[in-house]
Amino acid sequence: MKLKIITHERIVFEDEAEEIVIQTKTGQMGILKDRLPVTTVLDIGVTKIKQGEKYKYFATMGGVFQFKDNVATILTDTCDDGCDIDVQRANAAKERAEARLADKATEIDIQRAQAALARALARLKAALGK
Repeated sequence: MKLKIITHERIVFEDEAEEIVIQTKTGQMGILKDRLPVTTVLDIGVTKIKQGEKYKYFATMGGVFQFKDNVATILTDTCDDGCDIDVQRANAAKERAEARLADKATEIDIQRAQAALARALARLKAALGK
């Protein structure tokens, strides 16, 4: 099947895939060739793509997934190829978000801090191939 991952700025990935695993708002979903059509909302997480014996990992920051006639499309605001992620930077972002959530003395936007933590964790997982 064909897969295309698109952000506002560019096509991040466009190639054949044997299997696609996405993170939806209700949990993980695996997609194989000849599946019934589906459209779903993506959550912040890792998109895992199987090509032959190898896997590619992408940190996708929400968006929409559509599958029809063995063509899959992911539309997302931000997507990072796991091979291109700076692990040190992602760890620093994770630590900052955790510190903000742990600090009860200051008023913070909890949802924003939780989203920052989710993005950092997705980047780390994609970089480490999980």
